[in-house]
Amino acid sequence: MALVVSIILTFILYTRIKQQYAMTARPIKIVAASRPLEPGKPLAIEDLTLTDWPANIPLSGAVNKPENVLGRIVLYPVAAQEPIREPLLAAPGASVGLTAKIPDGMRAVAIQTNEVNNVSGFLFPGCRVDALVTFHPENGKESLTATVLQNVEVLSTGEKLEPDPSGKPQNVKQVTVLLAPDDAEKLVLASNQGTVQFVLRNGSDQVQAQRRPVELKDLKINVPQNAPVVAKKAAPPKVASSYEVETYDGTKKGVVKF
Repeated sequence: MALVVSIILTFILYTRIKQQYAMTARPIKIVAASRPLEPGKPLAIEDLTLTDWPANIPLSGAVNKPENVLGRIVLYPVAAQEPIREPLLAAPGASVGLTAKIPDGMRAVAIQTNEVNNVSGFLFPGCRVDALVTFHPENGKESLTATVLQNVEVLSTGEKLEPDPSGKPQNVKQVTVLLAPDDAEKLVLASNQGTVQFVLRNGSDQVQAQRRPVELKDLKINVPQNAPVVAKKAAPPKVASSYEVETYDGTKKGVVKF
């Protein structure tokens, strides 16, 4: 009886484990790219294919039907057979170009730059920068430099929406940044008040520190006004070396110093 019961329980347990494994290992179909896709391209039916994906490994933003993403704009490069996910696509109905990369509630602001402002050509789309402005206050004080915005994303440099794969620096005349409406107003006002300078920062650095404006006097060396003046002592005059002359008075020898 014990042997029969153990065989029945083993069979039931084995059957349940096998069913659970079959359910978890059963793949599902998701939409993937049939070929490499470039940013700014609307998705067509020939760009899409269905691929298998393990059901027990959830993929955030995955799409199950190709018709759900037809006509959507690709925001980032997509490799062949890479799953098409919602974060890689613009919102439904978004137009082609830069506007497709602007999230809801955000604004794109273009600022004139030169070789110094764009960090010698090493500003690329996707970089993070701080925006500084140098201006003259209305109260007549000396010039000062203040940090207007921190950790700002660069949307485009010139006409490029994606960085050069080779990393070659390129000097451009305009840099477009992504800002909230309030920050967009600050940057436009700053550009009209003085010179805007972009400062490149580490992409993983998310700290936004409180910084005070730097004035011209901060660049000077502060010398105490009442510091005592120490007079340099004059060196004593040099005394010529004395001379000795031997004299003889008969047999008597003597020495005379001059």
